[in-house]
Amino acid sequence: MRRASVRVRAAVGATLVVALALVAAGFFVVATLRGGLADTARLNAENAARGTAAQLADVPDNEVGQLDGLDGDEPAQVVDANGKVLGASDPLEGRRPMADFARADRPDDAEKADAEDAEADDADDGDSGGRGEVDEDSENKILTFPVDDDGEVTYDKEDIADTQEFDVAAVQGRTRDGTPVTVYSGASLGAQQEAVSTVTRSMLFGLPVLLVVVAGVTWLVTRRALRPVEGIRQEMSAITASTDLSRRVPEPDARDEVARLARTTNETLAALEASVERQRRFVADASHELRSPIASLRTQLEVAAAHPELLDLDEAVEDTVRLQTLAADLLLLARLDAGERPAEGRVALDALVREHVAQRVGDPHPVRVGTLDGGEVRGSAGQLSRVLANLLNNAQRHAASEVSVTVRREGDRLALAVSDDGEGVPEAERERIFERFVRLDAARSRDEGGAGLGLAIARDVAERHGGTLRVEGPSQGGATFVLRLPLADGQ
Repeated sequence: MRRASVRVRAAVGATLVVALALVAAGFFVVATLRGGLADTARLNAENAARGTAAQLADVPDNEVGQLDGLDGDEPAQVVDANGKVLGASDPLEGRRPMADFARADRPDDAEKADAEDAEADDADDGDSGGRGEVDEDSENKILTFPVDDDGEVTYDKEDIADTQEFDVAAVQGRTRDGTPVTVYSGASLGAQQEAVSTVTRSMLFGLPVLLVVVAGVTWLVTRRALRPVEGIRQEMSAITASTDLSRRVPEPDARDEVARLARTTNETLAALEASVERQRRFVADASHELRSPIASLRTQLEVAAAHPELLDLDEAVEDTVRLQTLAADLLLLARLDAGERPAEGRVALDALVREHVAQRVGDPHPVRVGTLDGGEVRGSAGQLSRVLANLLNNAQRHAASEVSVTVRREGDRLALAVSDDGEGVPEAERERIFERFVRLDAARSRDEGGAGLGLAIARDVAERHGGTLRVEGPSQGGATFVLRLPLADGQ
């Protein structure tokens, strides 16, 4: 199944996150609002009950019904210890005590409450009765009363429009006659319910609109942010189609991840272009270098075929050896370019120098072996021997009278130095001589100077072993090639 684009996934993800956050925030806001309004209603009920109770101290039992706190439309009652209603607000006149409203929900008191309601209805000129209900799960007494269209408590059958919850508080007090009473006062929760309903409706209508806005903004922002990426993709596609590695992708002026991606892409293209160009030059130079010994060998064989007595066998063998050596050098360079790692082993450089120098015969200049400090390095003995051979061959071609070899410890490294007393290497050419097929002496023949691959192979092998190969010493009066390799562990 094809995956959606980054823009779509970002927009959907942002929308879902915002939706979850808004839903959680909505629940929190509604719960906080409901709790705050309930606390306010509870406080209002308690204040009203305390105010009525405070008035009782100056009122005899028979005048309790005339208290100012009982002349409102909110449910209020004054009940003595025997459950007799001494006074009540207009909506509750002739009704049983509020405490019985709560008990009416218990099965064992239901019949008693029904009988009391019936008696109260008969005494109230035919008004229809109602029984309050208590929310037993609530910490406070929440009673339900019938209300009219204005939200005021009523028990008139013609006026009842709905029911409404009231938070009822009970406060103890005494009349002037010393009678202990309980003052019940209720505060409507209608404002709370209306506010919660309004906020909930606003959230239900506003949430989809807000989510659409979030999705749209995220889409536009993501599209703008990814526009440079699309430019990079189009340019890379064009480069792939045209195979023109000199082209570069556009780099944004910003300093963000996309700009770094563009710069890294251009660096990769530059490295790839340099690699392809180096490979092209390598193939061209290799073809040129191979052409000479092959043409010479072919000429000698054709002459020998026509005139066997003219065959120069030594020269033919020499051309064949040159061709074999060049082919071996090219093969080694190809393996190094492919990333071939040297074999894991421990090589003692001092022993390698002694063995190699002892095997060299027929050199035009003597090789003097100097200080040989002990120590081992990790790598391939065959490849390191090849490096030493190439350095000695190069020194023999340029030396005036002598070549010297030393091995010294330099901290955690071993330094193998091959020196000659020749003309030296100019400062400007000390890096160029390590390029492939490079000869500083243009007049030197290929037979004397080689193909120009020895030093290039030596440096590549040194780098594969974690070391370095550089030219040191004065610009005139000899050159010293120094190979530095890290010591093996435990030395």
